[in-house]
Amino acid sequence: MGNVSDRKGSGRMYFDAVTGSYDPQRPLSLQKSLGILRRGLGDPTIRLADTEAWLAFATEHGDATLHITKPSVNSAARFEAWGAGAPWAIEHAPDLLGAADDWSGFDEPEFFSCLPELVQHQRVLHRDLALPRTNRIFDHAAGAILEQRVTGIEANYAWRWLIRHRGRPAPGPAPQGLMLFPRPEELAKLKRWDWQAARVEQQRAQTLGRLAAAASRLEWWAGKDLKAQKPLAAGAGTIESALLSLPGVGPWTVAETLQRSHGSPDHISVGDYHLAGFVGQVLIGRRVDDQKMLELLQPFSDHRQRLIRLLQLSGQKRQSFGPRYAPLDHRGR
Repeated sequence: MGNVSDRKGSGRMYFDAVTGSYDPQRPLSLQKSLGILRRGLGDPTIRLADTEAWLAFATEHGDATLHITKPSVNSAARFEAWGAGAPWAIEHAPDLLGAADDWSGFDEPEFFSCLPELVQHQRVLHRDLALPRTNRIFDHAAGAILEQRVTGIEANYAWRWLIRHRGRPAPGPAPQGLMLFPRPEELAKLKRWDWQAARVEQQRAQTLGRLAAAASRLEWWAGKDLKAQKPLAAGAGTIESALLSLPGVGPWTVAETLQRSHGSPDHISVGDYHLAGFVGQVLIGRRVDDQKMLELLQPFSDHRQRLIRLLQLSGQKRQSFGPRYAPLDHRGR
């Protein structure tokens, strides 16, 4: 584990950097590990390169800009943060680089030997992959809702529109154009014509409104350990049940959220338009449905998301069959 240093310039928290460092004691790639947090190459909330990353996000203490520098995959990382949320950002920055991501069970010889040969090979090639944990829920759930039933192009357009029209600039000496996703109360103020301009139809807009209303309650779960949760009767008492209580949120949205907020090693995006076909194609040479995908992945429970991330790094391409989704016209919705 690395260390996080005390902040400097505490009297001028907004302008002066809060600093820290973390040595993961293993190879780590910023691009491979943090890439899952980026929603399209034009995402205003993140800048990502081989040796540095800039992220802008809200915390319970206020806005934060986080700058990560890592000269090589084997070096320690240095952190700088600005804004009222800077101390929180520095405290949780190691989680972004896999401090809570334990691959020991995956790499255990008995388990590893049962993995498909392609996955074994990819693990050897990509030991610098970590599953990041952001300890935030709202913006990841919002991004997942925007991706429901539309093309990636449409979802990324809506994400950028909301940020550029209702977001705010990142604090501190951030790169030009780095911005934060809108606050829940800003989403709640949007009118029907705003959603139409963002190319978001009524159903997703209503779901985002419900998410905004529940945001403060959901964020309570952000720092909770998934494995430590003890479900009550009927499955209540977990972050999954809290998210699923919102009409319009289903298992796919929950998985897409927890992969980012908690770095979940096992949540898989059941219901994804492409995923089951891709997994079946790569593992058994033919496209399959969700049920068959779950059967194929069942022997690897607790690590199914790790396996999928490695498959996605393999360079294997999805075969294209059937019609493509076309952009939707939301003017009458």
